[in-house]
Amino acid sequence: MSHRPFPGRRSVLRGSLAASAALTLPAAVGAAPAFALSGRPGAGWGVQTGDVTCDSGLVWVRSDRPARMIVETSATESFRNPRRWRGPLLGAGTDFTGTTALRGLPAGEQIHYRVLLADPDDPRRTGEPVTGTFRTASAKRRDGVRFVWSGDLAGQGWGINPEFGGYRIYDAMAKLDPDFFLCSGDNVYADGPISETVALPDGRTWRNITTEEKAKVAETLAEFRGNFRYNLLDENLKRFNAQVPSIIQWDDHEVTNNWYPGEILTDARYTEKSVDVLAARARQAFSEYFPISTLRRPDGRVYRVQKYGPLLDVFVLDMRTYRNANSTDDQATDPQGILGREQLEWLKRELARSRAVWKVIASDMPLGLVVPDTGDGKPNIEAVAQGDPGAPLGRELQIAELLRYIKHRRITGTVWLTADVHYTSAQHYDPSRAAFKDFAPFWEFVSGPLNAGAFPANTLDGTFGPDRVFLKAPTTANVSPAGGYQFFGEVDIDGDSGELTVRLREQDGTVLFTQVLQPGRVGQ
Repeated sequence: MSHRPFPGRRSVLRGSLAASAALTLPAAVGAAPAFALSGRPGAGWGVQTGDVTCDSGLVWVRSDRPARMIVETSATESFRNPRRWRGPLLGAGTDFTGTTALRGLPAGEQIHYRVLLADPDDPRRTGEPVTGTFRTASAKRRDGVRFVWSGDLAGQGWGINPEFGGYRIYDAMAKLDPDFFLCSGDNVYADGPISETVALPDGRTWRNITTEEKAKVAETLAEFRGNFRYNLLDENLKRFNAQVPSIIQWDDHEVTNNWYPGEILTDARYTEKSVDVLAARARQAFSEYFPISTLRRPDGRVYRVQKYGPLLDVFVLDMRTYRNANSTDDQATDPQGILGREQLEWLKRELARSRAVWKVIASDMPLGLVVPDTGDGKPNIEAVAQGDPGAPLGRELQIAELLRYIKHRRITGTVWLTADVHYTSAQHYDPSRAAFKDFAPFWEFVSGPLNAGAFPANTLDGTFGPDRVFLKAPTTANVSPAGGYQFFGEVDIDGDSGELTVRLREQDGTVLFTQVLQPGRVGQ
């Protein structure tokens, strides 16, 4: 692998923190030197970067009071001759969060940055700076790309447990020095309260950090915001955020389990029964707590394509916002499907336009795994496959249309990555095994959870001919993180050969399964 020989982010951050210990207020604020003192704005939730490209990136921070966000960037951790960026005013309207866009950055370089929060009424008063680092995407193919992906954080009542080491899977991911992290949804469990203790099957006790907002299902904007803040109490995650940029998508638990537009809840825990109302509040909190490029646009959509140099485009889907109602999913026609017509046409256009060697389709729901939705007592379907191995029906019709398009437009290098089902597996889809045959073979890889209950494997639907090549899942439901079965995946693209290697890993980084894919093939 001809990956860039940068120094590890841990050593980079140690140096950055030391260099900033006596940091003065930047001249961009027009003030004399001043040290961080008590009573000044603080950034206890750390920093994060997102949607990084060859020449740009987004930097996020949260203040504990009104403040002006200021970002300085440098090619070195000494911050000699830094470039300064005046960010937004942070106030109650965004829960004191803010994002600053950095543009005109050098490609393929390590960027050191620090965020200062200045008193908006007295710019001489600044809080202690918070530092981070990230790499811009390289414009040179030979540099290669490495990233990790997973999903499902703090689900089923398994929250931050200091005795367990907190969200320690993030340290294992950071050790791989990835270019970025793809989170495939369920960043929070707004419908999953966290209690102080949970009894484990072996007689031990799981002990959670708790907060007021996590004591019940989220309904108000303040409660949704509190769900996102909860995860930032974990030091592993904050450290990871300062070292590795993210590409974030969402799924159901950012709002409530298995939701769809127009749904009216029957769950007795909710006083607000309209999912549309809950989703609007959740979306606002989601947009406040993650640096996502498209959420800054007028349409505010989650789906987007992130171009990461000549080797990789990442197509981030939204299988939640535009879907039809969950049903038995066996209708003969289904124009809306799980993506909605507009998003499907966008995806087809962008795939056809892509000149990247690899086109990763980040799908928050799996394709051939039957994911049921029995919340209202009916045998409804939550994802795409409904268990009928025959010709496409329901939401499968939209996926069949997309797969047919990929084949006939001869689009090469498509790989599907997903999470959602709380185990790890690899499925190969082939028309020779399928009821629907007008597509080219491809792979789907599943990972997760990050820190949530693990569950037995879902059944396969034969419509698109999946073969489960690898699987690791428990045999009982809701196994705690202490019981294992926490997973993430790694994708490594070699700059010389163009080969893409997928490794499915356990929470300590142990490799469970490896698959090497060759470039230039239609589908894959």
